[in-house]
Amino acid sequence: MPKQSKQYGYIRVSSLDQNIDRQKVDLLQWGIAEKNIFCDKISGKDFNRPQYQKLKKKLKAGDILVTKSIDRLGRNYDQIQEEWRELVKTKKVDIVILDMPLLDTRTNKDLVGTLISDIVLQLLSYVAQAEREHIRQRQAEGIAIAKAKGKHLGRFPKPLPENFFPIYEKWLCREYTLQTASQALGVSVSAFRHMIRKYKKQMTSHTPV
Repeated sequence: MPKQSKQYGYIRVSSLDQNIDRQKVDLLQWGIAEKNIFCDKISGKDFNRPQYQKLKKKLKAGDILVTKSIDRLGRNYDQIQEEWRELVKTKKVDIVILDMPLLDTRTNKDLVGTLISDIVLQLLSYVAQAEREHIRQRQAEGIAIAKAKGKHLGRFPKPLPENFFPIYEKWLCREYTLQTASQALGVSVSAFRHMIRKYKKQMTSHTPV
C-alpha cells in the first residue's frame, strides 16, 4: 500500500516583531494542519534556520511543502536553487508556491512543465537576491548619511546609578561582597561587574596624559 503523502507549511519573517498571520491564514486555507506549519523569525540569508531544518527532517518522498512565496524560502539565488533541487530531485518532495502557480511541482511533471518551472524558479530566486542586496545597499546608504549628519547610531549608553559610587567604595574596602553590593543596587552580580568595568573605563578616558 503506497504511503499517504503529508502536507507541510513553512512561514518565515525576518524579525521577531513581524506578523506571521497573513502567511499562516493562507496556509490554513490551503488545507495545511496547524501542527504541520513551521515558522522561523530569522533572516533569509541562508537555510541554517531551526524550524526549517526540523521541517526538512520530517519531509519524505511524496510529501508536499507549501509556502507563500519563493522569498519565504530564502533570498540567496544559488542557495534557493540548490535547496530546491535537493528537495525535489533528491528527496522527491513536491513544492507549492502559493503566489506563483507555475511553481507547483505536482502538476508540472512533464518535460515542458519542468523546463518552465526551472526558468520561473531561476528568475524569481534572482529577483529575491536582487531585492535583498538592494535593501542592504539602502541600509548602508542610510547609515552613511546619518554618520555624515553626526547622528548617533544605536542605543545611547545608560548612566551609572547615583548610588553606584558609595556602594562601589564599600565594595573596594571589602565592606560589601559582590552579592551584597549587587543587592544594594538592585541589580544582578553580572550587571554590577559591568558597571565596575564601565566606571573604570570612564576614569581611564578622563585621566590626563
